[in-house]
Amino acid sequence: MRSIFRSSLRATQRAARPCALPPRPAAAALAAAGLLAALGAPARAASFEFVPAPQIDLNRVYRVDTVTGEVTSCQYGLREGAVGSVGLTVCYGAGEGASAQAPSQYGLVASRHTREAGVFRVNYRTGEMSICYVQLQKEAVVCTAQANPASPGADEPASGPAPGRAVPSATPPQGGR
Repeated sequence: MRSIFRSSLRATQRAARPCALPPRPAAAALAAAGLLAALGAPARAASFEFVPAPQIDLNRVYRVDTVTGEVTSCQYGLREGAVGSVGLTVCYGAGEGASAQAPSQYGLVASRHTREAGVFRVNYRTGEMSICYVQLQKEAVVCTAQANPASPGADEPASGPAPGRAVPSATPPQGGR
């Protein structure tokens, strides 16, 4: 009787043990490599920053991709001939100079000039800046070339007119008496 009891006990113990699969080092290494790649890879989701145009009579907002520096813009528009209409959103894509730049950390800064329709795209890592605005003829956002005021030779006094100022400024003097 003892032998029957022992054999059934052994059978029960064998059945109760979890089934151990033979180790698969290649599968484990592949899973670990996939996990490390997923954790170390940069996020692909774009993050954006939004800034309104400083011009007080313009309903326009600029958007910058904070990683690529691409600048676009949207504004409110009226529907032609539709009285009492809700209106529509008019958007302008990235044109000359406003397309994706070298990956970095970008942002937008609006000046406090109430008649200015453009914004500054800034690179927080390098200090470079460019001016972006909607060019209506091209129906696109355009940006000037990026410049860095702290570039080499900035300590030297400027000789002649400032770059890009071949004619006097159309902007009236600020804060003068």
